[in-house]
Amino acid sequence: MIQPQSIDSIPEETVRVARAAFPKGNLYMTMRDEIGTLYNDQDFEDLFPTLGQPAFSPWRLALVCVMQYIEDMTDRQAFQLQFAVELIGSMHFLSYLTDSGFDFSVLCEFKVRLISGSAEQK
Repeated sequence: MIQPQSIDSIPEETVRVARAAFPKGNLYMTMRDEIGTLYNDQDFEDLFPTLGQPAFSPWRLALVCVMQYIEDMTDRQAFQLQFAVELIGSMHFLSYLTDSGFDFSVLCEFKVRLISGSAEQK
């Protein structure tokens, strides 16, 4: 079950820490700053049942899939990147430095939904 979440502005603490770590920015920071948000939860509503446990925010999972493609990472590596200090800029891309994250298996489930729903081109 999807409970759409709004995409808020990036918290000041996240911006401050990301800018301190990457004074010149990085690819993910530039993408977020120049393009803005790429997805929203409503883009993926048709891929989720109306009943059941709440789903992790699809717009964030979609961005992690973009990052995985760019960095050529496995699901487990993508899970681990959430906690890597050298990739704080990626948290800027995902909006929250203090996000508690998700289990790497959630990415696999999200990708199955994309393929099953013929939404892999999103």
